[in-house]
Amino acid sequence: MADRYGGSMMQLLRFGWEQSLSCVFPVVIFLSLALTKYITLPFLPRYDWLLIICVLMQWWMLKSGLETRDELKVITLFHLIGLALEVFKVNMGSWSYPEEAYSMVFGVPLYSGFMYASVASYLCQAWRRLDVRLVHWPPFVFVVPLAAAIYLNFFIHHFWMDVRWWLSALVIIVFWRTAVLYKVGRRQYRMHLVLSFILIGFFIWVAENIATFFGAWTYPYQTEAWSLVDIGKASSWLLLVIVSFLIVAQLKLVKK
Repeated sequence: MADRYGGSMMQLLRFGWEQSLSCVFPVVIFLSLALTKYITLPFLPRYDWLLIICVLMQWWMLKSGLETRDELKVITLFHLIGLALEVFKVNMGSWSYPEEAYSMVFGVPLYSGFMYASVASYLCQAWRRLDVRLVHWPPFVFVVPLAAAIYLNFFIHHFWMDVRWWLSALVIIVFWRTAVLYKVGRRQYRMHLVLSFILIGFFIWVAENIATFFGAWTYPYQTEAWSLVDIGKASSWLLLVIVSFLIVAQLKLVKK
């Protein structure tokens, strides 16, 4: 019994270690947000320093071998996708960046794209470190249109009805049989894909609370004083995680 308990604890520690290594880029972003909030860096505005830190971090991850060139390509794609969404949302008044910066495009600091890129970085790193495999992955003709519809809904719901709950139902239907196989050491584990979406979406919502607390961006109801991010935002982050996972998974399968 003691050996079994000890083995489970070792597996949990291994899993935590692999997850920690996969989260290096997001952790650096959060630490940078905290540092620049309480310590004023010279010569440049805060958002510009955040951009420099993110670029240097990406360079170091590539040079050190922590990140591969293929993963950098995926992360760059997510940076562009995220930046396009940021420009639209900020100009629609969904949230704002209250501070000034030289590296701004239509009111959006360029470092913001790295927040989306950090999600892709985590997915790519965890995929490789945990040797992720997919079981009963749906056909291309279902996955790509669904991912595109989820992403487009972030834009069109400002002008038309919000169909996020319909899309969430479609995700459950399309991926009902899909599971993720991953390894911790030599042991393989299995998790239902929809459950993994929910767990990742929740933790990103927690991360969003941390980010808004450190002034990464501000929602309209946080302009006077910081408050907990509306739990309804968790559904948005859940859908964003789904889009991110679908893009990464499809690129992995195409390359394979």
